[in-house]
Amino acid sequence: MDTEHEWITTPVTADLLRGALDVEHTERGVLPHRLPARARAQNTDGQLAMAESQPSGVRLAFRTRATAVELDALRTKRAYVGAPPRPDGLYDLTVDGRPAGQGSVSGGNVVTVDMTAGTAEQQPGPAGTVRFTGLPDGDKDVEIWLPHNETTELIALRTDAPVEPARDPGRRVWLHHGSSISHGSDAASPSSIWPAVAASLGGVELINLGLAGSALLDPFTARALRDTPADLVSVKIGINLVNLDLMRLRAFGPAVHGFLDTIRDGHPTTPLLVVSPILCPIHEDTPGPCAPDFSGMSAGRLRFVAMGDTAERASGKLTLGVIRDELSRIVKQRAADDPNLHYLDGRELYGEKDSAELPLPDDLHPDAATHRRLGERFARLAFTAEGPFAAPGRPGRAPR
Repeated sequence: MDTEHEWITTPVTADLLRGALDVEHTERGVLPHRLPARARAQNTDGQLAMAESQPSGVRLAFRTRATAVELDALRTKRAYVGAPPRPDGLYDLTVDGRPAGQGSVSGGNVVTVDMTAGTAEQQPGPAGTVRFTGLPDGDKDVEIWLPHNETTELIALRTDAPVEPARDPGRRVWLHHGSSISHGSDAASPSSIWPAVAASLGGVELINLGLAGSALLDPFTARALRDTPADLVSVKIGINLVNLDLMRLRAFGPAVHGFLDTIRDGHPTTPLLVVSPILCPIHEDTPGPCAPDFSGMSAGRLRFVAMGDTAERASGKLTLGVIRDELSRIVKQRAADDPNLHYLDGRELYGEKDSAELPLPDDLHPDAATHRRLGERFARLAFTAEGPFAAPGRPGRAPR
């Protein structure tokens, strides 16, 4: 701990957090969750448990005169057998909405996952501290965006001046659900995942339920969306269903209807945008499941391959093309009685030309530059002009 400042310790409480649906009190501190306790109790999948505990889109938000801030946290990193080590998760600091610093914590737990054997082993480690100094003097709004790719237990917040919860900014709340792409896989930092970029450009408050590997039309996720107050709701559906080869076409349509019905129970007239998958060449016409390909690991490259057969579409196996057709049909059918329901083809966010310019490095996940493009495209298509999320008389800020 920095000894040059006279520190004030402030307990991390729910009123200092934005973007979390629940806060679990632990022996050390608090653990933000992106699914409520009821949903977590109904989940039996380790992948989803990991994803929802990673605080993508969650940030500490407070007002203070402090010029120095320290945050003690215990991270849990994931390592994958046969894959290159993942970079440390970043904390993004903003002051009055502008980037003002980045940092990481050291130590922490490491969970080593063997995707081939389906096993995971955890090695415990100590908590660490991320420190920001040289902040401008005077009252200001400070946000610390937590790492989108590390489970983060918050232990202590220290500042050299008192803090109070940030004021309500009066912005509309956008609630978004999607896959690892929405979660932020391979983005550069937590405030540069594509939903965060889009939220910034659209002038809205983000609640991100992008859940890596877990956008699977689970009823408890639909209920979480139903019960979360929001002014705007979007759901990005498809890629994980193909990745896992989870269901056939016969089940997909009714599952989508049920998912949307549940959301509408809590948000009957809220603008609701259904987004189909972005372009992913390995699954456009080839069903799942997908699997890691370690053959390029000598060059430090992990790729994913589709394991299905195109002929299996005849028996109802899902591909991204099939899913887009069905989502478009369902939204068109429902929109006849639901004028606030909208559809966006994900290839408008990332399509053939984008794939040629910015190919998916592992054939499945976008890189940092592509996250930026996705966010800018979504902001332009959803928040500006005639977009489904445009605020009357207050359109979003178009990307430059």
